[in-house]
Amino acid sequence: MKKATILLMFLFAVITVSSGQTTKKIDPVGTWKFDAPYAPEGYTSGTIVIGLAENKHTATMSFAGSEYKFSGKNVKVENDTVSFSIFLEGQDIKVSLKGDADAKLVGKAVYSEGEVPLTLTKNPAPAK
Repeated sequence: MKKATILLMFLFAVITVSSGQTTKKIDPVGTWKFDAPYAPEGYTSGTIVIGLAENKHTATMSFAGSEYKFSGKNVKVENDTVSFSIFLEGQDIKVSLKGDADAKLVGKAVYSEGEVPLTLTKNPAPAK
């Protein structure tokens, strides 16, 4: 009887601990430097700015050496993931990212010729 009681208490503790685990929620708002070393030339680095206005997230992507900015469509932020698409060179490119650390996102950009791995590092907020 004593073993059964201890076993039940152990199972209860395990269930309580495992049900208390939650998915890590990231705060993606800010400016992120991205690297995509396997992307076509001219698209291997740049910045992604993720904003929040009126309870909706926005994303803007620009590439190193260019001042042109591409606005993200269908921007979604859920727990530790960020996704959006941009229209570039006649096609939609789907970007999906996952929080890897507080100041790092990893993921991929998928387009007609395949997928390109992305690594984003958050730029520190300016000192006030």
